[in-house]
Amino acid sequence: MRKVTIGLVQMSVTDDARVNLDKALRMVRRAAKRGAEIVCLPELFNLRYFPQYRNSDVESTEVPNAVTASLSEAARRHKIVLVGGSIYERANGKSFNTSFVFGEGGEVLGRYRKVHLPGDPGFYEQDYFDPGDAYTLVNTRHGRLSVLICYDQWYPEAARAVKLMGAEIVLYPTAIGTLRGTKQTEGSWQEAWEAVQRGHAIANSVIVGAANRVGREGGLNFWGGSFIYDQFGKLLAHATRGEQVVTAECDLDLAVDLESGWGFLSNRRPTTYSKLVEKR
Repeated sequence: MRKVTIGLVQMSVTDDARVNLDKALRMVRRAAKRGAEIVCLPELFNLRYFPQYRNSDVESTEVPNAVTASLSEAARRHKIVLVGGSIYERANGKSFNTSFVFGEGGEVLGRYRKVHLPGDPGFYEQDYFDPGDAYTLVNTRHGRLSVLICYDQWYPEAARAVKLMGAEIVLYPTAIGTLRGTKQTEGSWQEAWEAVQRGHAIANSVIVGAANRVGREGGLNFWGGSFIYDQFGKLLAHATRGEQVVTAECDLDLAVDLESGWGFLSNRRPTTYSKLVEKR
């Protein structure tokens, strides 16, 4: 039986990027001490969530930089695979919301640039980021891993795409919460968020984890609630609203039984899916 222990870091963020990075590194160490072999940080973990405003004075930076160097060293020191949340990356004249995955030797195993970008009040990411154009599969000794970022979680196409690439684990660095003054007349968005990702886990027979930030930043209240679901949608770990590290031991081989039993992939009919790739 192949097993892996996954750790999620749920943290609040201040105006001081150095303080945020130091806190993240401490919480990564805590997750490693609890036996986590793969650890995931939240989206844009070292900065206040600046896209809630349209004119934030924040500049993207090229990599490698001090943040990626610190994450690389943490992965090497603790001998873990580290999904470094995401950072505001500058490359080839563009700016991206980018997640780097570091291996146990500190090397970069993969990089994912967020594909789906919101453009709603409180989440003006289209004003800051260029969209990525590809998904990524990272091979680790703990299993095949793909990273998607926050808003990607609402797109079943993204989860299915990385599954078809071979992903066994899908981790979502996340920054999701409620905009102050917004009335959720349709129901709880937090419950909807969890339900959608649980659906990704079941429909694709993958382990799904989401590491959210927590606390109030400007007009946003990040609700935490980080979680890990197994391939049949069983809840393995769930954070509350405070800062914390959650871990769960996951059975990678469960997917084999589910895929052979339900045939969700083998019975696909791709020739009927042309609507999915039509331009609007």
